[in-house]
Amino acid sequence: MFGLSRLSPVQIVALLGVAVLFMYVTGRSLLLGLMRQPEVFVGLIIGLLIGITVHEAAHAVMAVALGDPTPARMGRVSLNPLRHLDPLGTMFMLIASFGWGKPVMYNPANLRGDPRVGSALISVVGPLSNVAVATLAAILLVTGTVFSDQGARILQMVMFTNIGLAAFNLLPIPPLDGFGFVLNLLPRPLAAAIAPIAPYGPLILLALLFIPGLGLGTILAPLQHVIQGFVISTARLFS
Repeated sequence: MFGLSRLSPVQIVALLGVAVLFMYVTGRSLLLGLMRQPEVFVGLIIGLLIGITVHEAAHAVMAVALGDPTPARMGRVSLNPLRHLDPLGTMFMLIASFGWGKPVMYNPANLRGDPRVGSALISVVGPLSNVAVATLAAILLVTGTVFSDQGARILQMVMFTNIGLAAFNLLPIPPLDGFGFVLNLLPRPLAAAIAPIAPYGPLILLALLFIPGLGLGTILAPLQHVIQGFVISTARLFS
């Protein structure tokens, strides 16, 4: 998903402190969700588990398809969650409802064709895979495949969680996939001018969490609405 696991130990401790503060100020925690709505908690956990696994596997599959064997050698072309979950990122999900998976490593020099175009494709396929997971969940819902109310609520959370993952990762903020996608498609001089902000991306994301009236939720809402509309419209084709 994105490489916050590359932060220094001091930055990680600071980020953990902010996450804990965020949890208590907003009440947005999967652990708190377990106490309040167990089905929501289960749906979020399943949605995140599937979403992160498919997301990172999609990065790996695309890199290998474009000619780089590095992800395959590292065992990342797999749907085994243990190959993709980052322990620290998973802990953050439980504490503050945001986290990350292990970044998929690849060598752009091994990619066939223009390595910048290949890198852009590798970046964008992750969020697109989450759209695919959300669409599959929506199809199961509209076709009545799930017969219990509890199962339907869990499946709804899987759908909404993956819509959220897709929208979040499409933001053009480092180290998210949207930044990698945009950076690799920009003219080289402009890309070179923007690249130096990459180390400050995690701090930008954290700042957005706490800006009144212009937080991540406000920024994400329009993109989530568009993705949700596509997912629901596609699912209805199967009803």
